[in-house]
Amino acid sequence: MRHPAPIPSLDRSYTFKGHTITLAIESTILRWTRPFTSYPLFATFVIVYIVSSVFIIRSQWYLIPASSLVGCTSVFWTENAGCGLNGELCAPFSDDSFSFRCPAQCSSVVLQNPRIIGDLEVDFVPLLVGGGDGQRTYRADSFLCASAIQAGFIKDSTGGCVTVNLVGQFTDYLPTASFGLSSVGFTPSFPMSYRLTADNTLGQCTDLRNVALAVNILATCLLFAVFRPKPIVLYWFLVCIGFWHVALFSQPQQEPPPLDVAFGAFLPTLLVGYGLWRVSWRFTLPAFANAPFEAMIWYLAPYWAGVLTNLTTANIPIDQLTTADITQQPGGLTALIIIVLIVLVLVLNQVHVIRKTGWLPWYLGWYVSGGLVALALAFLPGLQFRLHHYIISLVLLPGTGFPTRLSAIYQGFLLGMFLNGVAAFGFASILQTAADLAADGPTGSPLPDFVTNSATYDPSVPLGNQTIFWSSIPSALITEGWNGFSLLVDDVERYAGNALNYSLAGLDAGLPHFFRLAYMSGGSAGDFTMPATLWPNGTWVDPLPGPS
Repeated sequence: MRHPAPIPSLDRSYTFKGHTITLAIESTILRWTRPFTSYPLFATFVIVYIVSSVFIIRSQWYLIPASSLVGCTSVFWTENAGCGLNGELCAPFSDDSFSFRCPAQCSSVVLQNPRIIGDLEVDFVPLLVGGGDGQRTYRADSFLCASAIQAGFIKDSTGGCVTVNLVGQFTDYLPTASFGLSSVGFTPSFPMSYRLTADNTLGQCTDLRNVALAVNILATCLLFAVFRPKPIVLYWFLVCIGFWHVALFSQPQQEPPPLDVAFGAFLPTLLVGYGLWRVSWRFTLPAFANAPFEAMIWYLAPYWAGVLTNLTTANIPIDQLTTADITQQPGGLTALIIIVLIVLVLVLNQVHVIRKTGWLPWYLGWYVSGGLVALALAFLPGLQFRLHHYIISLVLLPGTGFPTRLSAIYQGFLLGMFLNGVAAFGFASILQTAADLAADGPTGSPLPDFVTNSATYDPSVPLGNQTIFWSSIPSALITEGWNGFSLLVDDVERYAGNALNYSLAGLDAGLPHFFRLAYMSGGSAGDFTMPATLWPNGTWVDPLPGPS
């Protein structure tokens, strides 16, 4: 037995205090828009939409050189030993300039793993170091676009073009706060810095994602309320519009969008989309054939909230649905509990709907079987179970195939979230290694030990005559392939080799200095220790336990 189709809310009579009010909004919309449902007009609309979208895409990505397009996390200097010994891999350090265009909404793009700046740990904010001096000098590992927003050269809502000038070594980066962004300070010298100036050389500097969003929202509203194609045609328009909006505008995988990668994900998306139509949408969307305006409200509001998941969930302190991520972010556990409770209430309501149709045992059988398979996968050795948000959509959508208003809301949001996931990140595996999940965070590799500590460091010896020491590599780690050391001094790799000491003769005695140490294997550094700090008064502060 199927659930009866909903009666249009805007085409019925309501009695209030003895007065009867009869609404005929839906029937009026159907009557007024009937001339627009002809195939010639619909085909004209499709052609106009495609042509206008092509012009927007062209203006967004192809009117300035691809080399001038940068992402929200673009930097000149990569973390830890990424720039090599003395930063040689990131040269030149000065006397160079570069004009670039930033996308919109970079203020909300933040570090997802802790980053050490001197002895400070920075996390869940855009990485900004400096900018507080009169010339607004930033350390080279600061996010370019966030620094341009903070310096007032571009707006977060529209992006913009800026010219960056490399100025080489700088000392005493001052913190500042403006336009909703705060930076941290860094006292020691750093070999690479930059300053920003307004740009007038590039042409199209405005990020058109908001224009594209307005066009796409208008197009989907017209499809629902005016042109009203067959339900399956309407469904495929939602699949295509949502996917390409994410891939080309709201969350491209890089700048400019790699179309080969996007098409590589689009074809399997169509295949999965057909499966979603068969198991859920075909039972719900046609039930609103006589209520196009109501269907537009129930479907499109949650649909666009799902397509723009990167914005609608930006303030939820959960990035990866893993134990490490939830415990690391402040408020992550509380947010998870609230989300679970909300989902539980919604699921119980949907279970009630399914039970009334008599299909509950069938659905329970499939969901229990799927849960057992997922449980078995979660215990595979060397891999971690990762529930991507597109997978959550795939799991929940089959349970929404009923002609109710809540099912329409669920379907809209879940389809949008599915499209966001596969367009922005591809069909990522449900099983990933620890290194995959760590991204740019600690990998769990062994950490070396400093022999020099607060008890052995002699502040009476001039800094130029000081040498710091660390322990040799244990034999057990040598058999694992660890064969050297990498030393960061003031966040720059200053030594890579087999020695067990480092001379401080070249350091400025009037500045604080920070030391982090890592084992090396095959020329690559593992996790670095937390920083040991040497203050100008000769005080040595031992590093905290754990990796940085």
